[in-house]
Amino acid sequence: MSDSDFELDLEELSSAEDFLDYFEVSYEHSIVHVNRLHILQRFHDYLAKQVMPEEEAAQRDLYKSLLSKAYNDFVSSDAQTEKVFKVFNMGQPSVVKISVDSIRRA
Repeated sequence: MSDSDFELDLEELSSAEDFLDYFEVSYEHSIVHVNRLHILQRFHDYLAKQVMPEEEAAQRDLYKSLLSKAYNDFVSSDAQTEKVFKVFNMGQPSVVKISVDSIRRA
């Protein structure tokens, strides 16, 4: 079974701008510049929740829709609010205090 033209095209895309241009999603460079990794991760997360249609045209439509949704998440929000990456979901670091007396040997 050989890869479709669509699958081969996807393998060539590497940046958020590449994906947005390929799927003809209008975007502002300033938003993508600041959020490119977050947009791609959100797009990946959305794709992971989908059952992929068999028809290539339906796949293209789904990809475009989900990419547009991922981009729009960051048009009116920011990376810290959207919490795409694990680091944003971590709690505050805890501070542990150990007294000098507790580590002295008797």
